Amino acid sequence: MEQLENAKVQTKANVFFDGRCVSHSLTSADGSRKSVGVILPGPTLTFTIGAPEIMQTVAGTARVKIAGGDWQTMNPGDHFEVPENGSFDIEVDQGPYHYICHFG
Repeated sequence: MEQLENAKVQTKANVFFDGRCVSHSLTSADGSRKSVGVILPGPTLTFTIGAPEIMQTVAGTARVKIAGGDWQTMNPGDHFEVPENGSFDIEVDQGPYHYICHFG
């Protein structure tokens, strides 16, 4: 996916982990919520979530470990799913890692 059509974008960025993860929230024409962002290289980051998410890799490579699982490598076109009230660790060695997060 290279372009999201007919979306409302929040212009203020969501900034996490001292700027290592920056995203913008958007709402698609069908009402679904997403965020589009980038994670910069550095130490492992841990995200804890409430609603289920699907993280789609757009560009770059990352290693991901969903709570209770094993490390897996994500390349462009890959995705991983995080269950409700779950968490995941992500490592980006070379970057940036670009993603689209599809919420619940």
